[in-house]
Amino acid sequence: MNTSTQALHADIPRQRWLRIIPPILIACIISYMDRVNIAFAMPGGMDEELGISATMAGLAGGIFFIGYLFLQVPGGKIAVHGSGKKFIGWSLVAWAVISVLTGLVTSQYQLLVLRFLLGVAEGGMLPVVLTMISNWFPDAERGRANAIVIMFVPIAGIITAPLSGWIITALDWRWLFIIEGLMSIVVLVLWAFTVYDRPQEARWISEAEKNYLVKTLAAEQQAIAGKEVKNASLSAVLSDKTMWQLIALNFFYQTGIYGYTLWLPTILKELTHTSIGQVGVLAILPYIGAIAGMFLFSSLSDRTGKRKLFVSLPLIGFALCMFLSVALKEHTWLAYAALVGCGFFLQSAAGVFWTIPARLFSAEMAGGARGVINALGNLGGFCGPYAVGVLITLYSKDAGVYCLAVSLALASLLALLLPAKCDAGAEPNPTVNPHKRAA
Repeated sequence: MNTSTQALHADIPRQRWLRIIPPILIACIISYMDRVNIAFAMPGGMDEELGISATMAGLAGGIFFIGYLFLQVPGGKIAVHGSGKKFIGWSLVAWAVISVLTGLVTSQYQLLVLRFLLGVAEGGMLPVVLTMISNWFPDAERGRANAIVIMFVPIAGIITAPLSGWIITALDWRWLFIIEGLMSIVVLVLWAFTVYDRPQEARWISEAEKNYLVKTLAAEQQAIAGKEVKNASLSAVLSDKTMWQLIALNFFYQTGIYGYTLWLPTILKELTHTSIGQVGVLAILPYIGAIAGMFLFSSLSDRTGKRKLFVSLPLIGFALCMFLSVALKEHTWLAYAALVGCGFFLQSAAGVFWTIPARLFSAEMAGGARGVINALGNLGGFCGPYAVGVLITLYSKDAGVYCLAVSLALASLLALLLPAKCDAGAEPNPTVNPHKRAA
């Protein structure tokens, strides 16, 4: 956004940042805690009690993402045409039930079934919340808004790591799932009383802010050339070449993210030879770094409009740090520093990446497009943990980590190959003159 535009809208109220972002962020944090607490449960006694091998641990971590496929596109469409608020509300109930049941499992196969069902229950969350953000934040703000919400990953990591270590040390791994599952019910109450799907529905919003948002968002949609509402079908989404580039990019990115996230406690325990409680403390720092990285790259992207560049740079940085964490393993604290570096880049590309669909597709198509990108791309969430588990069984942890580094490097290359229209550039604000906005 240029200086004159900033001055023009300086007096627009900004209550949306305080009323919409926090409850969405909290719900996302709970979902991520339920998703990754298994990473601490495994080295915290679950693997021994249930007789879980490295390959089975990778499968249990990754099968979540097979279930994750099912509600991606429906979730995005519900958020566009119906109520994302209700969708997430019912999802919170499901997360609570499944997480508590996970704390009661007695076999590997029960664990696999529940991890799959948790994936189904969480599947629609991200396309729903990203669509809700698109309903509340214009393009010039969307990178920062997305980055704050996607910050649920490092925040959840900061909370989950020490909390999981403490619960397992004080009680056991079963109570980890039960306690964190019950937290979903608490968040459900907050969600029900605070969130609205669109500015037109919110009772607290001022007329000035509502009019600004409605007009700005409508003008932005009118400026998206060649994406007619009547073509807003799944087949239209899947026929778009850029869509498949985004899917492939997200696949390789998620392979790296979840390969790193779900194996980090195990890697730290082996690297430092410490207890699970101490591992929980060590795992905090990478996620603190992730917050700094997300703010840095999303701010640079919003300031310059260079979406492609600020997706690619964090990905290649992530790949390099992943490689160094193995290359420096004889030097414990240098290897740990590289793992912290991985954390810095972990989600730095994500907030910027999710601004791109809204630039390429109409509002009617964007919800479904986000669902498809997230669903197929998140198959990497299955492949990353499972591939690492298999490579540990067949070769070593080093081979698994190198595999993740290659995947992230491929994602970085794909980001650079995206079309120029993905960048925001220095376009005039559509509210001021929507008809002159570049395609």
